[in-house]
Amino acid sequence: MIKFIRSRARAIGYALEGWWYVIRTQQNAWVHTLISIAVIFMGFWLQITRQEWAIITLTIAMVWSAEFFNTSIEAVIDLVSPDQHQLAKIGKDVGAAAVLIAAGAAVIIGLLILGPPLWGKVGGWFGE
Repeated sequence: MIKFIRSRARAIGYALEGWWYVIRTQQNAWVHTLISIAVIFMGFWLQITRQEWAIITLTIAMVWSAEFFNTSIEAVIDLVSPDQHQLAKIGKDVGAAAVLIAAGAAVIIGLLILGPPLWGKVGGWFGE
């Protein structure tokens, strides 16, 4: 049992190293970080429901996962194809497109969930 717990602890450590690598090296990860924090604070401020929290949490996880997959794809492509190659470009571009799709869907989900209560709070500031 101790061996199992140690191996799980090492696995979590490796995952955290990967997360730290993405944060350190990927500029878009900082954008994801700031937006994730803003959305979480806004969710608390707007007092969204548990179901809405579940959707927001899954959406944030989807965007981060896409960014992590894209970073890992880019690293593997750089390893196996250090020279410029059209297939390497396609692989990297498709990975980036996955992040773009996830981020676009996140914006739509954010607007659907946070938009109405946000407008209800700030609409009064503008006399509506």
